[in-house]
Amino acid sequence: MNNIKVCARCGLRYDWRKSPSTALKMTYCSSLCERADLGFTIEALLRVERGEKVAAAEEPAAAAV
Repeated sequence: MNNIKVCARCGLRYDWRKSPSTALKMTYCSSLCERADLGFTIEALLRVERGEKVAAAEEPAAAAV
C-alpha cells in the first residue's frame, strides 16, 4: 500500500498514481488542493515562465527590423 498517500491540504487518503496534480502528485490529491495550498499550481507557474522567455526572445528580433 505504498501508493496511498494523505493529501497535505485536505487530509484525504488517495492513490498518488491517479492524482490529477501534475507536479506534486505525492503531496496533493488534486490540482485544486495544490492551488489552494500554494496559491498557484506548478503547471501554471511553468506556463508563465515559458511565456516570459518567449517574449524576451522576440524583443531583440523586433528591434533589428
